[in-house]
Amino acid sequence: MDSQQGINVSVNSEIGKLQHVLVHTPGPELEKVTPENAHDFLFSDILNMQVAQKEYGYFKRVLQKVTQVHEIGDLLTEILVSDNVKSNLVDRICKAEDKGFIAAYLKSLPAAELSRQLIEGVQLDDITYINKERFALAPLPNLFFMRDASFTMFDNIMISNMATQVRARECMILNSIYSLHPLFETKVINPVLNYDTHGIGTVEGGDVQIIRDDVVICGLGSRTNMHGMEALVEHMKTKPGVKHLIFQELPLTPESFIHLDMVFTMLDVDKCMVYRPVIMNSAYKTFHITIDGQKAVGNEVPDLITGLNSIGFDLEPVYCGNGNDDWAAREQWHSGCNFFCFEPGKFIGYGRNQHTLEALNKAGFSIITAADVANNKVNLNNVKKCVVAFEGNELSRGGGGARCMTMPVQRMAVEW
Repeated sequence: MDSQQGINVSVNSEIGKLQHVLVHTPGPELEKVTPENAHDFLFSDILNMQVAQKEYGYFKRVLQKVTQVHEIGDLLTEILVSDNVKSNLVDRICKAEDKGFIAAYLKSLPAAELSRQLIEGVQLDDITYINKERFALAPLPNLFFMRDASFTMFDNIMISNMATQVRARECMILNSIYSLHPLFETKVINPVLNYDTHGIGTVEGGDVQIIRDDVVICGLGSRTNMHGMEALVEHMKTKPGVKHLIFQELPLTPESFIHLDMVFTMLDVDKCMVYRPVIMNSAYKTFHITIDGQKAVGNEVPDLITGLNSIGFDLEPVYCGNGNDDWAAREQWHSGCNFFCFEPGKFIGYGRNQHTLEALNKAGFSIITAADVANNKVNLNNVKKCVVAFEGNELSRGGGGARCMTMPVQRMAVEW
């Protein structure tokens, strides 16, 4: 498509038919992660780039069959053609990361090369005994988890305030793209910067799900804190009509629980994927906040499903691991709850989580392989309810799934 044709940004559900989605195909930045620095980059393992790219290729080809797909690297290159944009972005990054000594070098690069190096990093030419840093500018190996650093909320693109400094550059890059690229017709908002008077709020897109045009749910855990969640409430006060925000407490460990979409995702108007040991566990509190104008009133509810059903849903949970908590624990670790809808009742996720796929099959969703879709053996228009399963044995080791790797910016309305 012509990348200059503007998108009317609109996401009012997790399941509406997908019109436009942003992705980043993982590249050489993954190979900059080593056993020594993996923890610094928030990885619990190191990934094989070639295998990860092959798996990602099938994932992206499925998306291209059902929607318009835009690569973040391409969009970044297109805005960096402007010398003014290039200079401003480089200055902001170098100031934030205290890397002023490479500003002139970065500004001298052509747009495509600068885009590449801002993502893949800039390696120091000579590493001395005194300076053991490998990078003049660190790589961004987490960027392919597109959902974290920004999210679409109704008619706005929201910039996250990340819990870890190592991902802050992703937010700066995305903010520039959304604000300056003609593809996006929207107001870009950082809710924490706008509304958090304490200055310590964090909110990440993996914790925020837009369920309906009046309902948002949010995880409260290691990545999104109470001040960040309160900033979302303040933003929702600016929207007309009565709104609802339900926030779900998450375990702080292990790292597989970092975001709400690792334990809950929507699948259809009446189905959702649930990790029972967290979502149906009274040890993790759930609160429902009703927002009416400038008033916000909250009360505790028994669990997330009950809270949603109390405001007009009729959700039936499908359980990760097919109801067996041992299977569920293993499959949740590899993003067994992390599905991404491209229209109601049609979604994509990892094929490795066999017990979860069995549960979905029993719930009425046919199982289709991504290879069959990519190779035109199956036309998804001819399938009513389905899960498209793609190989993710390598990708899943990065700690995220299909929802993590997508940033939708336009969906069609849903008939509830």
